[in-house]
Amino acid sequence: MDNVDRAILAVLEHHGRISNNELAARVGLSPSPCLRRVRRLEEAGVIRGYRALIDPTAIGRGLRVFAAIRLIRHTRTDVAAFERAIIRLPEVVYTHHVTGNYDYLLQVDVADLPAYEHFHAHRLAELPNVGTVSSYVTMKTLPHEIT
Repeated sequence: MDNVDRAILAVLEHHGRISNNELAARVGLSPSPCLRRVRRLEEAGVIRGYRALIDPTAIGRGLRVFAAIRLIRHTRTDVAAFERAIIRLPEVVYTHHVTGNYDYLLQVDVADLPAYEHFHAHRLAELPNVGTVSSYVTMKTLPHEIT
């Protein structure tokens, strides 16, 4: 991977639906070599796919909460049981296994604070092996654009 590939990835990461002609212009290539590079990156698995970014408020998920989870036990069986359970919860958008004071950091998208309170009490706290949950309510999310 060279600097041109990295430039292609930087543009596609923020503008996945950009036309090949516009992408080529932004990274300083002609369209044919640019398309070949994108296809090579896709085939190599560097580009794993493209997605639509959905406005969470438009689909009833206007509140984003980050939940830090500490497990009670860390045996393979206990960790696997937690992971099997957490990926089945549709409110959990991302699950990150982290180091530090907590074991997992979850991004949870729900309608509002009462919906999160219900999710926390009746779904999250009931998962196997959950010791503590610390919740961080998002007040604002700043966009990160490339220039």
